[in-house]
Amino acid sequence: MQVITIAQQKGGAGKTTIAAHLAVSLAQTGKRVAIIDIDPQGSLTNWHSLREKKFGIGYTGLNFVTSAGWRVESAINNLRGNVDYVIIDAPPHTETESKTAIRASNLIIVPMQPSPTDLWATSTTTEFAQSEKIKAKILLNRYNPQSKLTKEIIAQIPGSLFKCSLGNRVAFSSCFLSGVTVTECAPNSIAAEEIRSLSREVLAIFDTEKTDKDKSSSIHIKRSVAKV
Repeated sequence: MQVITIAQQKGGAGKTTIAAHLAVSLAQTGKRVAIIDIDPQGSLTNWHSLREKKFGIGYTGLNFVTSAGWRVESAINNLRGNVDYVIIDAPPHTETESKTAIRASNLIIVPMQPSPTDLWATSTTTEFAQSEKIKAKILLNRYNPQSKLTKEIIAQIPGSLFKCSLGNRVAFSSCFLSGVTVTECAPNSIAAEEIRSLSREVLAIFDTEKTDKDKSSSIHIKRSVAKV
């Protein structure tokens, strides 16, 4: 089971929208996915409630858990063996709740709008993840590749960037208000392809790590046999 936390110190970066869209996209690839809402604002909880009204309780395609931040490790452990991926929507700060979620994760996705305030806020999250030796990658959100400011911001980004990015698209919000995501209600849209690109990149991260571990294990076995 892989645990992914969507974390960003600054509010309004698009954490909840990304958490929901990534969860559904991964589920559409056949993965068993759970989402955990530890943000006191409860936006992900509200979205999932709309989803239950639309599809029926137990038929949303996702396991949903709401938890206090300090209990998130227990919530994660309860899901082991039942899901492949857990996605956590963390609160917009790096206090106890977010730090607990980060420590329990295999990957941190840090949404960042290409603005100076987002840039300054991002380093807090990436530096904490680095101190805990947990992979963190920055995801550009509401990205405009033609903007001069955007190019200047990207040049100063502290840490590793996702190759994909998300544009400033109304479709993300309009679908969200209906309890669905763009890969469901507008599967042929550019927004949907951006989300699918994100899920493919996330899956590739874990596939690469698994391959590296398998190679390391194989080398260790060969060395042990040689010694014998």
